[in-house]
Amino acid sequence: MRTGGIGGSLVLIALGAILYWAVSAEAEGFNINMIGLILLIVGVIGLVLTLIMTANAEKTDADRDVTIIER
Repeated sequence: MRTGGIGGSLVLIALGAILYWAVSAEAEGFNINMIGLILLIVGVIGLVLTLIMTANAEKTDADRDVTIIER
């Protein structure tokens, strides 16, 4: 299973929230608050999908308990 889905989603959520609520800079033809909102939404969707896929993942042999017997 790939790792980093939750971390990446949280980074997008944090960055989007900062751009949406904390930045008040304005540029012509570029709405930084809208970019923040888009990043926030993508981060939330990514987090939900990662949690769903993690919950539905089947256990493999590597995930099961292994008993090691030493001589």
